[in-house]
Amino acid sequence: MIKKETKTMKELLAKEKEVSSLPQPGDIVEGKIIKKSNNELILELEPFGTGIVYGAELRENRDMIRDLEIGKKISALVLDSENDDNYIELSLKEANIEKGWSAIRQEEESNKTVSVKIIEANKGGLVIRLSGIIGFLPVSQLSADNYPKVEDGDKNKILQELNKFIGTEMEVKIIGLDKNTDKLVVSEKVCQEKKLHENLSNYKKGDTIEGTVTALTNFGAFVKFDENIEGLIHISELGWQIIDHPNQVIKEKDKVKAQIIDIRNGQVSLSIKALKKDPWEKIKKDFKNEQTVKGKVIKFNPSGAFVEIKKEIYGMIHLSEFSKQNKEMENVLKIGESYNFEIISFIPEAHKMILGIKNI
Repeated sequence: MIKKETKTMKELLAKEKEVSSLPQPGDIVEGKIIKKSNNELILELEPFGTGIVYGAELRENRDMIRDLEIGKKISALVLDSENDDNYIELSLKEANIEKGWSAIRQEEESNKTVSVKIIEANKGGLVIRLSGIIGFLPVSQLSADNYPKVEDGDKNKILQELNKFIGTEMEVKIIGLDKNTDKLVVSEKVCQEKKLHENLSNYKKGDTIEGTVTALTNFGAFVKFDENIEGLIHISELGWQIIDHPNQVIKEKDKVKAQIIDIRNGQVSLSIKALKKDPWEKIKKDFKNEQTVKGKVIKFNPSGAFVEIKKEIYGMIHLSEFSKQNKEMENVLKIGESYNFEIISFIPEAHKMILGIKNI
């Protein structure tokens, strides 16, 4: 009786050792294909036994298994160490995903530039594929050359521009990675930062550059200079006159000179206005507070109306001037008409002239 119990104990220990030596769920194993059908794919997993991939996965991933042949060695991920049919249950799809994440983690750790395929576009950016894993390239992380510079930031127009990249490849770096949330975020812009900072080190605030206008938007003009450096001339820096849209004074492909007025976080701010003489310098002694001046109304905005006093010299009459007298501004003033105004505040150093109603 004791002998029989001892034998049983040995068998149990042997069985436990055998089970513990089997590959565990989540492990990647390699095996040789010994049978292939529409319903199953069987692999010889020496020295563990036999593994199986069931038909449901095969049918869902036909492209993945099309070229698999008897005798070929492949990798698979263990789903179950021993299922009800005494097979080690496997997944090829999950193995590829696991291998993909592993490869991406190595790329992230090495901080290398990688090539990704653009497979889709949306209003927020580009959907990419890297090592079989789907990721995202936000619009904000595109390089200066590929950033969609569209009028009014119209999202539909941005999408039209982004659609041009579908099917192409881009050099990027991984900036966000989290397998648990299936998050993979990449950046094209980061790839160029080192080169950009090297080039920018040759410039400082106050320098004059010469470049080419690459794009116009409602808020300004982009100018490219010195290889891959691109700066922005804000609409307020295009000239001393009031400008409704940059195309009134500048066109794409124009060659322009501009002054660097700021360099911050790799962004370059430019000004054409800074290279021109300040017209307010000439009029310091021409005007004073409470003086009556004649000016032409050129533009309304939510705060009031702009009035041209002289070439490139503008005053502002606030909306509050009309509400005090129970009058509506647009019923009193007409665009293109001239009127007499009173100077309420004149600060030429700040390019500021505040006007009031005078015999209107």
